[in-house]
Amino acid sequence: MKRKKTPQEPRNKGADRDERLKAALKANMARRKSQARARADNEADRSQTEKDQ
Repeated sequence: MKRKKTPQEPRNKGADRDERLKAALKANMARRKSQARARADNEADRSQTEKDQ
């Protein structure tokens, strides 16, 4: 019996993975940037409150 060859998937699998990783990295960096801004704002508010007292 001869085996039927299954159709090969295109070689752009790596490109799809790269695109997914790129999007995940971009989202992660945006989240980290937002967290850093929130921490900086919180610290600025805290230091301003301490100066007022």
